Amino acid sequence: MIEQYLDITGEQLAAAAGQTIYMLFWGLVLGSLLGIPLGILLTITRKGGILQNKVIYELINYTINIVRSVPYIILMVAIMPLTKIIVGTRIGTQAALVSLVFYITPFLSRLIESSLLEVDKGIVEAAEAMGATPLQIIWYFLLPEAMGSLILALTTGTIGLLGATAMAGAIGGGGVGTLALTYGYQQFNTPLMITTVIVLIVFVQLIQGFGNYLSKRVRTRK
Repeated sequence: MIEQYLDITGEQLAAAAGQTIYMLFWGLVLGSLLGIPLGILLTITRKGGILQNKVIYELINYTINIVRSVPYIILMVAIMPLTKIIVGTRIGTQAALVSLVFYITPFLSRLIESSLLEVDKGIVEAAEAMGATPLQIIWYFLLPEAMGSLILALTTGTIGLLGATAMAGAIGGGGVGTLALTYGYQQFNTPLMITTVIVLIVFVQLIQGFGNYLSKRVRTRK
């Protein structure tokens, strides 16, 4: 039935979905490992932060702004030489993963920063008054208080990353994006284009619904 209506095999569709999930999962994991610490540093080194440091803050701030100023499709092409050095190829899922990490890291950093800045300053001041160290303030006060917002931030980042994985099809990154471009757009396969849109919508709904659920659970436990 799939071959009849979409002009592709079920194996191709399943492989594309698997590649999208692969890029989404590892892009989010690696991006979070870099983005969350950067977001925390932006928060604590800014003016009035618990470890105020203008040099470090401005360095991170401007670097993030520069990377975020470049549209993903251009960023993906611009870092191809670096991608070649890191993974040994300029095309394919592995190559796309490198550009996805470059894309999502500064995005998540800003989202994390915004979430942490929502924490009442009185909580931080109380922690400092009790003699808590900067690390203790971050781990036991800032992160727990902002957890609900942080989950929604990661949810937003994941959905943004999903959109980027679709664009990764431009360099043969695989996934739903490659299906849409190679087998849909270039071959004028309208049913397949519609199907890829539906698949992406389902992905977004599942991600957002799960994120909303987790955030609500965390907030109601306080």
